[in-house]
Amino acid sequence: MKVLSRVFRGKFVAGLKRAFRAGQLVFRGCLEALASKEDFAAFLRTLFRQDWVVYAKPPFGGPQHVLHYLARYTHRVAISNHRLLSLQDGQVIFRWKDYAHGSKLRNMSVQAHEFLRRFLLHVLPKGFVRIRFFGFLANRRRGALLLQCQRFLAPRPAHCPSQAAPTVSLWLCPLCGGAMVVIERFSADEVASQTVEQGYDNTS
Repeated sequence: MKVLSRVFRGKFVAGLKRAFRAGQLVFRGCLEALASKEDFAAFLRTLFRQDWVVYAKPPFGGPQHVLHYLARYTHRVAISNHRLLSLQDGQVIFRWKDYAHGSKLRNMSVQAHEFLRRFLLHVLPKGFVRIRFFGFLANRRRGALLLQCQRFLAPRPAHCPSQAAPTVSLWLCPLCGGAMVVIERFSADEVASQTVEQGYDNTS
């Protein structure tokens, strides 16, 4: 918790510095003294003299519940078009799901400026983008294209080569009738040269 406290404090103070430099902070009443750069810097230094208390606890539904909740904002906009029912006399009527009462669909009517305020709460900060699928993962054709990809990538049965038929020897032994095995082949010139050499050996 101490590390989280320091990180949160540093991020918060850094945000205050950026807002002050951009002129986004307005000081009125007893805070008018902080409008000067030196007084504001002195005030920020006091924030580091004490530990900040950061309260964090595990989610009730577990990590999967958190991922499921966050996925609604990383993959989709805050509200789908089909949930918007009407806009009349500055009132926006939209459909919402009441999870506390069996996920029943109910209608809600709010002022247009309040609807815009709620919608802008779900706009991602600068540098973040929503996840979008394209190609065979696009929502409109994902069901058909995924099945087609699975057919193309399905393992095909391995081709089993047929066993070669045993070769029948064309030469049989004149004594026992067994098959003769070829050990070495000679050309006519090699046979003639060996015959001549053997003749020289016999005459020596």
